[in-house]
Amino acid sequence: MYKRQAYGSAEARRWADQAAEAGCGSVLLLPPNAYRADEHAVRAHYAEVARAGLPVVAYNNPIDTKVDLTPALLARLHGDGHIVAVKEFSGDVRRAYEIAELAPELDLLIGADDVLLELATAGAVGWIAGYPNAFPATCARLYHAAVAGDLETALPLYTSLHPLLRWDSKTEFVQAIKLSADLAGRHGGPTRPPRFPLTGDIEAAVRAATEKALADGHH
Repeated sequence: MYKRQAYGSAEARRWADQAAEAGCGSVLLLPPNAYRADEHAVRAHYAEVARAGLPVVAYNNPIDTKVDLTPALLARLHGDGHIVAVKEFSGDVRRAYEIAELAPELDLLIGADDVLLELATAGAVGWIAGYPNAFPATCARLYHAAVAGDLETALPLYTSLHPLLRWDSKTEFVQAIKLSADLAGRHGGPTRPPRFPLTGDIEAAVRAATEKALADGHH
C-alpha cells in the first residue's frame, strides 16, 4: 500500500502520478475536504486525479469530510469516467440500492465494518476493512459468507463480532483496532500523535469485547 494524504487536487494528482510510477493498481480518493466543496469542485477534483491514469476509488466519508458523495453525485462521477468504485462510509445502507440503480457498473465497497453484512447482502463486491487487522481469519470467513448470501454462517459471526466492528465507525477506531490486535497476539503497537492511547471506560470496553471475541474462538 502506498499511502499519502493530499490537501488539494494538485497535490492529490501528484501523489497519484507517483502511485502510478510505483506500480499501484488504483488510488483511493477523498473529495476536497479543506472546505465544504460544491458539486462543481468535487467533479473537477476527481477529473484532475483521474488524469494520472489509475482507476480511482471514491471515498465517501461525509462524517469527517463534511462533503457527501451522494448516489446521484457518484453516478455523475462514474458517468464522467472518473471513478470505478466507491468506498461507502456514510453508514446509510439504503444508499447501496440507489447506487445500483443510478450507476449499476460502479463497484460498491464496504467502507465501515459495522455495516458489512447489510452492504454485502446489498451487492457490495469488496471490503476496505479495519478490524480484520486484529481478527483476519474470522473476518475473512464472515465476508465470504456474507457476499455469498450464506446467512447461516455470516449472521452468528457478525453478531458475535459486532461489539468490536462498530468501533471502526468511532473516533477511536485506530486505537481500538491496535489494542485488539495486541490482545490477539498481533502487533498493533502505539498510535502516533495526535492520537492518544485509549484510557478509562473506552479502553475497558474495547478490552472486554476483544477478550470475549477471543474466548469465542475468533482469530
